Amino acid sequence: MIRLINVSKAYRRHQAVADLTLSVPAGEIYGFLGPNGAGKTTTIRMVAGALAPTSGRIVLGGHDLASHPKEAKSLLGYIPDRPFLYEKLSGYEFLSFTADLYREPRERAARKSQHLLELFELWDWRDELIENYSHGMKQRLIMAGALLPDPKVIVVDEPMVGLDPRGAKLVLDIFKDLARLRNVAIFISTHTMSLASRLCDRIGIISQGRLTAEGTEEELKNNSGVDAQDLEDLFLELTTKPDAPPEGRVLEDEPQGLK
Repeated sequence: MIRLINVSKAYRRHQAVADLTLSVPAGEIYGFLGPNGAGKTTTIRMVAGALAPTSGRIVLGGHDLASHPKEAKSLLGYIPDRPFLYEKLSGYEFLSFTADLYREPRERAARKSQHLLELFELWDWRDELIENYSHGMKQRLIMAGALLPDPKVIVVDEPMVGLDPRGAKLVLDIFKDLARLRNVAIFISTHTMSLASRLCDRIGIISQGRLTAEGTEEELKNNSGVDAQDLEDLFLELTTKPDAPPEGRVLEDEPQGLK
């Protein structure tokens, strides 16, 4: 569902992302890890269509994001790390407004809005102005809005920012259900190693704009060439070495889904 093919992004003399190739099939949760400045947010914004790559291709559900943006973005739900909301609307009004943007029929939009507000434990706050919501509530509301059009691809930047433990578990369970039960491809950028370990089917580690390792957590531990007890140790080893070692890569010759 998500394919990045030799994607690069340069800002003047700074190479933010270099020759990035990866794929995320339907039903998979892919964790994208890297230190600050590694190129995670740039990659997320390119996949979400908010930023154009300097070179390479991004394909969502078979639609090239550059040549067929409408078709590609119709499959996409984007959840940024900071919720940008119209704070003078109530939670229910925000979802109604979002439904109008996607031209959802009113009765169907009302049913879906109620379901999502209940799912994210916001129903009791549906008539409150968003400006009165906590940061965690705003984050859950922006997630509800992203899920309203039933996306086949979800791109998430730091999903647990501002969430308390209960909210974090709620969101984690929702993401798992979306992947397993609705076959949604989920691409998550995070700094939280425990989240990646608990949630993600595969993990990619980016350092200095390049993908240095990719695989399941077990594959990363076995094939990375470093001595690591857990994902955090592995991450630190792979991202603090001066030169990302070729032996640290566990990429296949041809990434899944690119045949």
